[in-house]
Amino acid sequence: MDKNRYLGRKFSVMKNLILIRHAKSSWDSPTADIDRALESRGIKDAKLVAQHSLSFIPKAYKIFSSNARRASETAQIFAQQYNYPLHEISFRPELYTFDESRLEQIVRSFDNCYDSIILFGHNEAITNFVNKFGHAFTDNVPTSGFVFLQLDTDDWQQIQSGKTLKTIFPRDLK
Repeated sequence: MDKNRYLGRKFSVMKNLILIRHAKSSWDSPTADIDRALESRGIKDAKLVAQHSLSFIPKAYKIFSSNARRASETAQIFAQQYNYPLHEISFRPELYTFDESRLEQIVRSFDNCYDSIILFGHNEAITNFVNKFGHAFTDNVPTSGFVFLQLDTDDWQQIQSGKTLKTIFPRDLK
């Protein structure tokens, strides 16, 4: 018998959202923005942050990533560190956005079957989203930056506020 149901209480489950900005990419080759690859420093920083964030990731989660090359490569680096199956990463063209309002719409559209989501995307959207929904101001989420938000709701459509549980930035690890 469900003890909580027996007591007539319903305990809500908070939604966890980890936002990770793509790693440092290269501006050297004349290519479209969406096709820019990571540079070597970006790869090193992504691996470093992924290793240091292992103890903070939830037990169960879903990874979503922008389909931009730099974001998808970053998502794959983190997924490998987390032992997350690469074929289960959901690459979404709509996450190739720099607008926090669009990012908010996307987050609000997530299926409630996911209590924890790790999202790889782009700035300014990530920094502005973190500042709107977290409780700690962040001037700028740098490349490879990791921000863990716990949102005060059990429904993605109802997100309004939350707590910034953890930030991990490459500069803090060097």
